[in-house]
Amino acid sequence: MKNFDELLQQYFGSLTSQELLIIQSYFKEEKLNKNEIFTGSGEICDRLSVVKSGILRVFALTEDGKEITQWLSTKDFFVTEVMGFFFNQPNRWTIQAFTEVELLSISKADYQKLCQEFPKWIEIEKQFIIKCFAMMEERVFSHLSMTAEERYNQYFEKNKELFHQVPLQYIASVLGMSPETFSRIRKRQAESS
Repeated sequence: MKNFDELLQQYFGSLTSQELLIIQSYFKEEKLNKNEIFTGSGEICDRLSVVKSGILRVFALTEDGKEITQWLSTKDFFVTEVMGFFFNQPNRWTIQAFTEVELLSISKADYQKLCQEFPKWIEIEKQFIIKCFAMMEERVFSHLSMTAEERYNQYFEKNKELFHQVPLQYIASVLGMSPETFSRIRKRQAESS
């Protein structure tokens, strides 16, 4: 994991050393065992975390019982169930440790205390939500404007290590394609290498 100060600066912009100390004091180390649930569908997520190491899978079941992997959260990414954590709505997604995971977590109660103790946090929160929105907008744009092969190539370039760490059907799901399409693209990529 990047230095926590560095990560906070990357996500939220310029912060003084005093501001960084205040923020850090609210985040606590947490470990999840492989397959342990971070938060489940139908619950209300009670924490926001930064992944120090390991992989978390964000997924849901459709009405017909099909599993959809929405995201694979890895080192240096923030993870929470947004509707639960920020809006007190029941989670749509289940977040589960795919490997052993180390996190830095802030509880919802401490998050609210941080907002009171450190008013600048409201602006930081706004920046965080904007970054989340921009990331989702980028994913929607790539799904609408890129071919399946272009999405595969882009994801592969940014996440090569995941292709050896998780079942490929999870990556196919993140990319919005069937395992069969994913396999055909993967085979073409291997043949052209």
